[in-house]
Amino acid sequence: MVLTVYPVWRVRFSSVLLGAALLVGCGTPATEPASVSARTTGAVPASAQNAAADATLRQILAPTGKLRAAVYLGSPSSMVLDGKTGEKVGITISLGRELARRLGVPFELVEHRLVAEVVASLKSGAADFTVTNASPARARDNDFTQPIIDLELGYLVLPGAPITSMADVDRSGMRIGVSQGSSSHGTLTRLYKHASVVPMTSLKMGAQWLSERRLDAFATNKAVLSQMMDELPGSRLLDGRWGVEHIGIAIPKGREAALPYMKQFAAEVQANGQLAAAVARAGLRGTAAPGAQ
Repeated sequence: MVLTVYPVWRVRFSSVLLGAALLVGCGTPATEPASVSARTTGAVPASAQNAAADATLRQILAPTGKLRAAVYLGSPSSMVLDGKTGEKVGITISLGRELARRLGVPFELVEHRLVAEVVASLKSGAADFTVTNASPARARDNDFTQPIIDLELGYLVLPGAPITSMADVDRSGMRIGVSQGSSSHGTLTRLYKHASVVPMTSLKMGAQWLSERRLDAFATNKAVLSQMMDELPGSRLLDGRWGVEHIGIAIPKGREAALPYMKQFAAEVQANGQLAAAVARAGLRGTAAPGAQ
């Protein structure tokens, strides 16, 4: 996991600049400054600048007055159920709650069946925040911070499956399950020359089809596969990987003015241990070494 630290002053300074720019751009007549120095220089008091910057960030990142985090069940980077308490946990949930706390707005979960629906909800403006694979395709529809976690991509198989190694996957007759509309769906459809890609409408359906031997393997990141493995006795991850996902924080397009703040937020939760705590609580596995491709 890459822990990149940026100075805290950058986000404060960026926020002040953002608020000041909006105040200037609106062309609203200035009210009488309260301080002597403001009267002599014409400057807006720092407290007023900070308040305007905070209000502007809230309006950009949580335009409905609450932070709506899009999630789907089965991925520790999104949402899983705690095995002991049944509580909903995940990286998106933990970081979303922290961002809402910093913005001073309520937090709300927007639940979906598939990661493709999560990404689409941000694109449409029906959600404000998620944590997901920052692929080039997704970056066309939503804006991302720098990656905060790298995850290996792999395959899950059951005992007695005709696939025993990575070399066995792309063969005629092999049926490889994927989440419908996911990055794995698009990538493996282009990559395979012989195997068939079988899209599933939920991870639960993928696990069921795998257990019924209607699939020979299931493909996605190893964090999700590890969750599925816990529910399928005897199943295992194939050695090796077929790629790496670079997981970042996503916000909708059109909110670029808040992206420097979000990048700073990502750096801070990496540096202060909040991301590591969220990873542990969600039970996320399958991370790749920093810089892996």
